[in-house]
Amino acid sequence: MQPERLKQQLKDIPAEPGCYFMRDGNDRILYVGKSKSLRSRVRSYFHRRHGLSPRIHLMTRQIYEIEFIVTDSEAEALVLESNLIKNHQPHFNVLLKDDKKYPYLCITWSETYPRIFITRRRHSRNSLDRFYGPYVDVGLLRRTLLLVNRIFPLRQRSRPLYSDRTCLNYSIGRCPGVCQKKISSADYHHTLSKVAMVFQGRSNELQHLLNKQMQRYAEHMNYEAAARVRDQLQGLGQLTANQKMSLPDSSISRDVLALACDKRLAAVQIFQMRTGKLVGRLGYTADASGLDPGLILQRVIEEHYSQVDPVEVPPELLVQHPLPQKTLLEEWLTEQRKRIVRIHCPQRLQKADLVELVQRNAEFELLRTKQRQERHTLATEDLAQLLELPILPRRIEGYDISHIQGSDAVASQVVFLDGLPAKQHYRKYKVRSSSIYAGHSDDFMAMAEIMRRRFRRWARAKADGIDVSTLQRGGRSVLQTHGLNDWPDLVVIDGGKGQLSAVIETLRELNLHEDLNVCSLAKQREEVFLPGENQPLDSEPDQLGITLLRRLRDESHRFAVGFHRQQRVKRMKHSCLSDIPGMGPKRVRDLLAYFRSINAIRLASVDTLSKAPGVGLVLARNIYHFFHLTESDNSWPSSDLEKYNY
Repeated sequence: MQPERLKQQLKDIPAEPGCYFMRDGNDRILYVGKSKSLRSRVRSYFHRRHGLSPRIHLMTRQIYEIEFIVTDSEAEALVLESNLIKNHQPHFNVLLKDDKKYPYLCITWSETYPRIFITRRRHSRNSLDRFYGPYVDVGLLRRTLLLVNRIFPLRQRSRPLYSDRTCLNYSIGRCPGVCQKKISSADYHHTLSKVAMVFQGRSNELQHLLNKQMQRYAEHMNYEAAARVRDQLQGLGQLTANQKMSLPDSSISRDVLALACDKRLAAVQIFQMRTGKLVGRLGYTADASGLDPGLILQRVIEEHYSQVDPVEVPPELLVQHPLPQKTLLEEWLTEQRKRIVRIHCPQRLQKADLVELVQRNAEFELLRTKQRQERHTLATEDLAQLLELPILPRRIEGYDISHIQGSDAVASQVVFLDGLPAKQHYRKYKVRSSSIYAGHSDDFMAMAEIMRRRFRRWARAKADGIDVSTLQRGGRSVLQTHGLNDWPDLVVIDGGKGQLSAVIETLRELNLHEDLNVCSLAKQREEVFLPGENQPLDSEPDQLGITLLRRLRDESHRFAVGFHRQQRVKRMKHSCLSDIPGMGPKRVRDLLAYFRSINAIRLASVDTLSKAPGVGLVLARNIYHFFHLTESDNSWPSSDLEKYNY
């Protein structure tokens, strides 16, 4: 932090509503906030330092630059803050930590015949697609989706089984014949709109509509259609019978928020009531140090509802404590939903009883969270004693290599903080060594390369005179201003003595071998090895420290294998046609559809190529020269061409 520089910046901040974001010396965004008066809010970080929490105090030590965006109102600032936090994910903005990555149900409304499937990634699809959820119980969600597929005739396959005829699903009435367009796109969208009502919690409304439809079919003596609707109604009755509880005012949809907290931790519960029934429950943990319960609930509302679709915002929210900015939040949620949203803090009758029920659930969740933290603390203490570490290993990093006989070699870095996975710190590496290729692998060399890339910044810092050992004594703020705040208390290598020796040799080259605590965990016998020791440590397989190491090892293996599969699939999907100038994905698909194989394209003349759809004379020459010049150089093996054939 540079006081004179920041003093000048503080003078330039206007007393207007808006958002501010703070950056460190490496131009990384540390924090994003909002205020109705930017000047007074930003200055409060520096004029009242004795009242700041340890987290904010640590942040202010790293601030190098302060930027701001002025808005017309505080409501606009609230929306802008939400978008900035979602886009940049600042480290010190993470008030909430979602205890699970909840699944969603996606309906691809952007497609002619929409698909319906379960996903955990919400922001990587077309803007017309819709996500319903989140759902806590993925098993219940899968059973619900299976039942919905039995009730309504929906497409059963992402790709047609046959190119010229329907499959068995059409014959037994499970599919409307989407592959052969036996149903129009408009009629299929109408069917999907009924399915969407199920996952929006509007089952009663759907049952009412189906009852009317069944009566109309019966009046027109269309008894087969009436029987199909009757079966759908029976299925919906079975679907809604599994709800956990219901309230007398079944026409109202609402979310109920309550919390339980101690001096440093808060457990927040959100009960999702749709048409009087409890359809879902979400849990969060939040930092409660010096924060008012109403403020914690307000931040939960801001962060939770900024992540959901407008259709998922209920018309009513019940909260345990009064919110500091209730009117502003109501206006923001109303704008999100496009309909009026009210926030109430009930004090009596059924609504107050419901809030009390949610609070009791939050108390149980807080107790479970504290017990988990105690177990993790005991595990880290046992690990520190086992490895004879001078301090408790708060930050533990695990590394693993994944490949298939040297092809698509990658590495993973996973991080556990206080015994829990910290996925925001996970890293992926592609192994760059030219000595590792398809048919030739070298795990020792790959692990040494990853260690060299991971710690070379620290080696340069130590060469410049920075005392790395200060971190081992707990003085982590010393290197914060240099952007070196990721020093691990322990590094765990997935492997035996060979991988450990390669890592130690690399650290010796970096002059960090005496500063870093390293061990390895062998797979077969779950043995722990330390540098310079020929025999594994004397340990029990079920002791807490070894269990923690196994969890770290398994997570690093899972993360590495997932990245390896991703790279392998990406390579297998790559076409050599994409390397030709002027050939985009659509032209590649059209050209393959026209010629049917890479070999046919390679053997075609310029005139033949120019007759293909979307290919002119210039592009045809480029394609012809690409294959024939490559062949003359003998740099394109025929075996690589063959794998792209149909």
